[in-house]
Amino acid sequence: EVQLQASGGGSVQTGGSLRLSCAASGFSFDDYVVGWFRQVPGKEREAISCVYKSDGRAYYADSVRGRFTISSDNAKNTVYMQIWNLNAEDTAVYYCNLHQLWPGPKDYWGRGTQVTVSS
Repeated sequence: EVQLQASGGGSVQTGGSLRLSCAASGFSFDDYVVGWFRQVPGKEREAISCVYKSDGRAYYADSVRGRFTISSDNAKNTVYMQIWNLNAEDTAVYYCNLHQLWPGPKDYWGRGTQVTVSS
C-alpha cells in the first residue's frame, strides 16, 4: 500500500522559511511524479510544484516560482519543498501527491501539513 507522509509545516513569521518533506513508501513501481499542492478553506486545491522521478524535471506554478524549490532524494523516496520569504498568502494545508504514470495512471495522497504565516 502506497503511503505518503508530509511533514515540516508549522507557524512562521512573514519572511521566514520552511522545508517540507514528503516521504513515500509501500511501492515498487518506478515511473511517477511527486507533486506538492496546497489548499485553504473554501478554495480549490492548488498545484504548486512537481518533480519527475525519472529525470528530475521540475515545474512550478507562477504563484510560487522563485520562492519555492522542489528537490528529491530518490534513495530515501523523499521529496522536499524549500520555501523562502513566506507571506500570509502561503498559509494553507500543504499536501503531497504521488502520480503513478505506469502502470497507471493512479494518484495517491498523503495527509497534509499545516503552514501558518503571521506578521
